[in-house]
Amino acid sequence: MIFSSPDPAGDPYLARAVLSLQRASYAVEADLIGDHRLPPLQEDQHQLAAWRGRWVLAWDGVDLVGAVAWSETESHLEIEKLMIGPAAMRRGIGSALLGRVVACASGRRVLVTTGRDNVPAVSLYRKHGFAHEADVRVPPGIWISRLALAGSA
Repeated sequence: MIFSSPDPAGDPYLARAVLSLQRASYAVEADLIGDHRLPPLQEDQHQLAAWRGRWVLAWDGVDLVGAVAWSETESHLEIEKLMIGPAAMRRGIGSALLGRVVACASGRRVLVTTGRDNVPAVSLYRKHGFAHEADVRVPPGIWISRLALAGSA
């Protein structure tokens, strides 16, 4: 596994590859929660490239198999997206990417939201020490769970 930290805004080919991965990954979540109106499935290449934050991408040779994107402030990091290609799921890529984000936290609080009924994602975060904080119903009726890394500031 090779990790890189490019900005998709700087490379249209990379932005297309990340968008393709995002659509495939979030389609799995949409099936799990029973709603295909998830914002990452509505995003286009320009919206993806316009987002300003940090990225780490996971490559298996020349194949993009995973990505994580987060924003950060002085007090916390917020994981915005964690995506794994369906063919690469259950190979530890999500754990490896999550570890990269946590390593950047430097003691700051780490937050994430995911579909409440996305059992694999909730299980991944709990396995890495995240604790459930709240369930929130977001328009138009999608339930999400907010989790925070236990022990983070």
